[in-house]
Amino acid sequence: MASRALPFILSVIGGSTDIIGFLGLNGLFTAHVTGNIVIIAAHTIAGERTTLSAILAVPVFMLVVFSARLLAGRIERALAALLLVQLLALLGFLAVGAAAGPWTDADSVLGIIAGMFGVAAMAVQNALVQIALRDTPATAVMTTNVAHFMVDIAEILVGRNAAEVANAGRRAARTLPVLLGFIAGCGLGAALEATAGLWSLALPVSLALGAFAIGLVQELPP
Repeated sequence: MASRALPFILSVIGGSTDIIGFLGLNGLFTAHVTGNIVIIAAHTIAGERTTLSAILAVPVFMLVVFSARLLAGRIERALAALLLVQLLALLGFLAVGAAAGPWTDADSVLGIIAGMFGVAAMAVQNALVQIALRDTPATAVMTTNVAHFMVDIAEILVGRNAAEVANAGRRAARTLPVLLGFIAGCGLGAALEATAGLWSLALPVSLALGAFAIGLVQELPP
């Protein structure tokens, strides 16, 4: 039961961290490389100033995902280790962001450091799902999940092959909790950020601690 809850918890972490970073750091996407690339391109073409945080987020995200894979290849209990790294990164995001904010300039030195902690946490989450939870939908980006979910629902409704319909039902059942978790995380994160600023990151930090505990239990020897 705990292992089934892990994807949902991670999706709540993803949604809450992404929206808290977006609201609290002037539009920085911690989980979505796509969003930051769009922002960079739009500002560049319009001749406007692009925040350094958005520019750095792309290579930092890539480097952390790469490093997470290297780390996972050197240890046996990769899931728990990566969840611990994510927890520490979120703690860094909370410590730097909340202690030094509120932010009027996301490109201040501490603003950049805080943002990169958030980006690193979400990069690790993206990586660990691919490395250690391979049958789990992505928990930090929802575009592909929404597309897969709707295709599977359509297959259930109109499919003629019983085996394919059954597979579509199983995939949809795995995807739906992740979608709901991310939506819930966005709603909770936005509400908390509006009242507590970046101290609202205590929510994903607390959830990440729980996720780490689940990961430890899940990888205990039988």
